[in-house]
Amino acid sequence: MDITLVQGDITQQRADAIVNAANSSLMGGGGVDGAIHRRGGPEILEECRKLRASQYGKGLPTGQAVATTAGRLPARWVIHTVGPVYSRSEDRSELLASCHRESLRVADSLGARSVAFPAISTGIYGWPMDDAARIALEAVRAADTAVEDVRFVLFDGAAYAAFEARL
Repeated sequence: MDITLVQGDITQQRADAIVNAANSSLMGGGGVDGAIHRRGGPEILEECRKLRASQYGKGLPTGQAVATTAGRLPARWVIHTVGPVYSRSEDRSELLASCHRESLRVADSLGARSVAFPAISTGIYGWPMDDAARIALEAVRAADTAVEDVRFVLFDGAAYAAFEARL
């Protein structure tokens, strides 16, 4: 597997699958989630509504992943995963690692060979960037997957530098 870093906008990545740092409602939100829903168009939201009406009536659990169409994005699928909120009093790192493993498992089930990840849980969920980079890279490196190309698409220079230091 090739692991690369890109500084930029994940919604512009050409990949088989783009990972969305979703909230459990799957109905869109801020940050990466909002950007993916806005740029991807109503097709993504429609599939998310169907998932909520069928399998995920109470929302997608933290650490799990599920796929929808990518709508108007330059990808085939969006893999939605719910990262944990950072806590100083409780170690939730296994849930963050699970987001990466489960996203790759879903990618394998779809036949995806290239996957673009954001820095999951580092926005409004408050996970320290350096620690998130460590967990993400360790989880991806250890994953048993057929995915050949993993890209971490990092929005700014600070995020890129944190991931670069851990790569």
